[in-house]
Amino acid sequence: VQLVESGGKLVQAGESLRVSCAVSGDTFDDWAVGWFRQAPGKEREGISCLSTSGYEYSDSMKGRFTMSIGDANDVVFLQMNNLKPEDTGVYYCAIVPKGDYNNCLRPYDMDLWGKGTTVTVSS
Repeated sequence: VQLVESGGKLVQAGESLRVSCAVSGDTFDDWAVGWFRQAPGKEREGISCLSTSGYEYSDSMKGRFTMSIGDANDVVFLQMNNLKPEDTGVYYCAIVPKGDYNNCLRPYDMDLWGKGTTVTVSS
């Protein structure tokens, strides 16, 4: 099973962007999947995840970020609106078997990671 993120690029503040995470060799049916980001010089933080409880968002990410899943359950998206320079960073997706975690918004609980896609927001 591999995860591949894509869609990151340089955008202007206020613009929107959608990044994707595709899983190869499987679907997300048996996995909780989350989006995370790591800003320069900062720790990796959770944005959103999809689990048996549905979609969850970290409090600081609610409102401008929306996670969704494709019809074949093999790709997830993160729609980001009204981007700000502080949203700059590497965006990762990660998975963990359903039921085998405590908090799918916590990077420590996730098992398998993609290599990330870089989003740069200029002012």
